[in-house]
Amino acid sequence: MKIVRKNIRNFSIIAHIDHGKSTLSDRLIQLSGIISDRDMKDQILDSMDIERERGITIKSQTVSLPYTSQDGTQYLLNLIDTPGHVDFSYEVSRALASCEGALIIVDASQGVEAQTLANLYLAMEHDLEIIPVVNKIDLPSAEIDWVKEQIEEDLGLDPENALLVSAKKGTGVDKIMQAVVEGIPAPAATDDSIFKALIFDSHYDAFRGTIVHFRIFEGSIKKGDKIVFMSNNAQYKIEEVGLFQIKRQPQNELVAGQVGYFIAGIKNISDVKTGDTVTKPDKRCTDAMTGFREPTPVVFSSMYPVASDDYEELTLALEKLKLNDASLIYEKDSSAALGFGYRCGFLGLLHLEVVQERLEREYNVSLILTSPSVMYEITYMDGTVKIIDNPVQYPDPAEISKVREPFIKASIIVPDKYMGNVMTVCHEFRGVSQNYQYLTRNRMEMKFELPLAEVVYEFYDRLKSVTQGYGSFDYEVAGYQETDLVKLDFLINGERVDALSQLIHRDKSEARARTACKKLREEIPRQQFKIPIQGAIGGKIISRETISAFRKDVTAKCYGGDISRKRKLLEKQKKGKKRMKMVGSVEIPQSAFLSVLKTD
Repeated sequence: MKIVRKNIRNFSIIAHIDHGKSTLSDRLIQLSGIISDRDMKDQILDSMDIERERGITIKSQTVSLPYTSQDGTQYLLNLIDTPGHVDFSYEVSRALASCEGALIIVDASQGVEAQTLANLYLAMEHDLEIIPVVNKIDLPSAEIDWVKEQIEEDLGLDPENALLVSAKKGTGVDKIMQAVVEGIPAPAATDDSIFKALIFDSHYDAFRGTIVHFRIFEGSIKKGDKIVFMSNNAQYKIEEVGLFQIKRQPQNELVAGQVGYFIAGIKNISDVKTGDTVTKPDKRCTDAMTGFREPTPVVFSSMYPVASDDYEELTLALEKLKLNDASLIYEKDSSAALGFGYRCGFLGLLHLEVVQERLEREYNVSLILTSPSVMYEITYMDGTVKIIDNPVQYPDPAEISKVREPFIKASIIVPDKYMGNVMTVCHEFRGVSQNYQYLTRNRMEMKFELPLAEVVYEFYDRLKSVTQGYGSFDYEVAGYQETDLVKLDFLINGERVDALSQLIHRDKSEARARTACKKLREEIPRQQFKIPIQGAIGGKIISRETISAFRKDVTAKCYGGDISRKRKLLEKQKKGKKRMKMVGSVEIPQSAFLSVLKTD
């Protein structure tokens, strides 16, 4: 099917988590007829098992939908479905760079939430045309007029243009296609004497090498063309170009304005960089396109393979995953207890869990993770300043003049009846209230300054439970503030295990040490000797649990008779246990490392 540029539309679907982006994508795909009803399933664009299990989108996915308008014109609509969770907002910003417009979805019962606003600002940064869509109008709790008011007040969009749909039942979805054609501009006119395209994603295929997802801005491309990557001048010959229509559909040629993929037998994974510009040696463009803002990791954790011989496999798995997840940052690391591994940076705790699960499932690497930490700024007595993200690098407290930790500006949108609960939770996590304002008659936005290290743990879960799921949370990093930090170490059988160490605020250290020692006691298997588990700050022990030893009843054969005979046997056993304890080493299972990360 030959499509001219003026009949192409590139658009994205953005919204807060759980507002129905993936369901709406499913309905649009069904309407376009690129997949038979027999092959159709829910969340069809969420190709990873982990996305289906959790019911969330992690990767933005592209699909090209053919559409015939009311006047009989054939269009090609390139839809990019995006994640809603704050940890994956980097995926959203990349998807928006390839579009001219966006559908912003608002839940008819929940209204405008924190991530809706954050994603709207991202779309505005890219100067996109925005069409508001009110979804879930079939719910008994839907308040359409109230949501339209919010679209006008909070988003500053015209509520009269809002499309009313129920993605679940398919009501009103057909109007979306027509609204995209009429409301979103076609890609701008281009200069055909040069070729210029932007890589916005890629993934690794064991048979074909790296498959690059790209958007063409100038010129056209077909099989047999030579291309060059502008960041490193690597040259390749195109083997296949095509569109994503659930499966890859090869095409003869892709023209400016189209979103698709190319395969060029790229075996060297490091040649492909997300945000790089692709051009041709004979139609070379002079300047590279502005790529994407480098993501700034906020949470750090070290990953080690369970079996040290799997280190090479972990290296390869991280390289392949980096292709598909450009926000993952890693460097080599080593530990006395766990051998060689990698220190990785993540955009949040959910991102960390997802990366861990993907490495274990997709690449069969069993991992041990250390406690997540954030970046701290340490000023030494001599005035030098150093940034650390690993408890192992923490210096002797006598050398430290002051420590500063990162703070975030959190925006929490909740129904006003939960205001007291939210205040309590934020103060428990060392938060400081900045201000609050009513958005509508019973919904308010509360602003807090919180230490990032506290939010990394269970803040989001606690917020969801005290607001019964109605609280939405968005944040941005807001600089450093002075703090009272200590390094909490764990000793197992008298030996310090560096992989369990944590940097923590002094006020929270005792409670955290007690909880972690209890968790470790449950996870570490019993031995023939007693195992003390201790939490320590410097030389001071602040918590202790003991795993009791297995005992054989050595006095069973002595019935009656003199007590001294029994005592002699027990003393003999005690000496044996003592000797065993001196030479015995404790195997710490993987689950014990993970149990320290989980709170109650």
